[in-house]
Amino acid sequence: MIRGGRLTRSGRVIVKSTEVFNIILIKATRYDEEGYPIHWARSWVPANSLACMYGIAEDCSDRQVLGKNVEIRITTIDEITERVNHSKLLKRIRKDGGKALIALVGVQSNQFPRSMHIADKFLAADIPVCIGGFHVSGCYRMLDEMPVEMKEARDKGIGLFIGEAENGAFDEVLCDAHAGTLKPVYDHSANLPEIENATIPKLPATAMKNEIYASFDVGRGCPFECSFCCIINVQGRTSRFRGIEALEKIIRHYESIGVHRFFITDDNFARNRNWEAILDHLIHLRENEKMDFSMIIQVDTLCHKIPGFIEKCARAGVNQAFIGLENINPDNLAASKKRQNKITDYRDMMLAWKKYHTILYGGYIIGFPNDTRESVLRDVEIIKRELPIDILNLTILTPLPGSEDHKRALARGDWMDPDLNKYDLTHRVFHHPNISDAEFDHLYEEVGKSFYSLEHCKTIMKRAAALGSDRRYMTAGRLLQFGYQTRFTRIAALDVGVLRKRYRKDRRPGIPLENPARFYPRVIWSALSEMVKITASWFYFKHLAKNIFADPRKQEYTDLAIQPAGSDEYDRLGLYQSTRGGTEAVEKYRRQREIIKAATAAE
Repeated sequence: MIRGGRLTRSGRVIVKSTEVFNIILIKATRYDEEGYPIHWARSWVPANSLACMYGIAEDCSDRQVLGKNVEIRITTIDEITERVNHSKLLKRIRKDGGKALIALVGVQSNQFPRSMHIADKFLAADIPVCIGGFHVSGCYRMLDEMPVEMKEARDKGIGLFIGEAENGAFDEVLCDAHAGTLKPVYDHSANLPEIENATIPKLPATAMKNEIYASFDVGRGCPFECSFCCIINVQGRTSRFRGIEALEKIIRHYESIGVHRFFITDDNFARNRNWEAILDHLIHLRENEKMDFSMIIQVDTLCHKIPGFIEKCARAGVNQAFIGLENINPDNLAASKKRQNKITDYRDMMLAWKKYHTILYGGYIIGFPNDTRESVLRDVEIIKRELPIDILNLTILTPLPGSEDHKRALARGDWMDPDLNKYDLTHRVFHHPNISDAEFDHLYEEVGKSFYSLEHCKTIMKRAAALGSDRRYMTAGRLLQFGYQTRFTRIAALDVGVLRKRYRKDRRPGIPLENPARFYPRVIWSALSEMVKITASWFYFKHLAKNIFADPRKQEYTDLAIQPAGSDEYDRLGLYQSTRGGTEAVEKYRRQREIIKAATAAE
């Protein structure tokens, strides 16, 4: 029995504390069109950055970085499902002695305005605040000087954390906050940590009660150089990986609290040099220890060329894969430095996944400089007709702060919308050279309605049934989420959840508060209306899927998208013949095939 203390995970005994220090980790949401923070009663996936910071903060507590007599108490708030109740938090902090750090973690550009609103009320109570994440790290790395919003944060006394917080980088912030000497900037961007033996990302059971999936990373960094991406400028182009032991700790932690669905957040899992060892270990856990978990991963368009990769993914529990198609026009891909994507691989790659009944998400960007309204609509029709993709995650080309696109646009003096809240990849924040602003705003909705037309949703289900998939309701659910729920709620598909919540007094500063007599009836009616539409749509899609998958002749269905590649497809498919870049890609592919054929014959 330990008297007068407590035992940490590492076995260290902490004597009875004489002081309490609170760490409040907050992952901020963003504002909707009316200025209300986006909250849900239940959401799909908590942020990996929040899980990483919880693990780091817990490690700081175990190592007693503030001294043996200081007890560190950690609170996590994922604002997508939990309101930041300032008065309640401040009351707790004061009760515990008044010392705390508010850490706004993983802040993306579209979350920065909301993060500042959260910070203001803590700053007014003299509680130190630090902000980290892609926005501050990306801007600090890419721009010659801080943008105005970061200067404003710094001038208010907010500490800006640049880089990643593992391997002791967070210790200094914590000690300074405890001493009341928080610095304006903590720059760790030049020394990105190795993460093989770093603290693991995890969240406690209390933080997972309203989440469907848990998220974690097994690798960071990306070798590619896509101009629209911030990852390479924040996490670097040199890949870093977690060890197998860390992976098992993560899985076992979540399994112990009843979480069995995971999203691996790595930008490209297929480029992880340890992919086979990782998958083999996951297969062992599933097949030998009978652990029943499933996963979503993100991969590139070349992963099917890695021998055994897709087959092992399926055995390891991967039932959904997100693929960065980005576009089917090679000219657009080249312009954004997405040179690794070859449209001649798209069909083979998707059909390879479909052998294992994987639900495929395709990231797809509209708004490249070469685009016109006509070309965008034409390309989407080609995708619908010729590619067996289940879900098209439509986004708008956005000059995200921290990306090369943003840096170049700033240098040219291009107009970019000053409201960072709109930088969520679903709002137009620039003037397109070929499409008027009004036409572009309508085009995004037009493309979504085209791909998720009822007729095409039926086609997607028929393809899945014909290929032998048993994921009828998962397919129906994803079509509902991406095609219809986002339309009903006017919120991006990746930000939607279950049962929207709004708080009258949390409205964005600068927008008047609504009268309670108007606000509450309107919000209740809106929530009920959305739920009725979503529920009715779900039962319809569920009924549709049940009938399609129960059809005894379902395997007789075929269409161009699920037919095996033929020798003549390069001469007849719109994927290859509708653009100059497409025909050139085919010519290049054929030349390479001839070279390989000649070399093989010579051997």
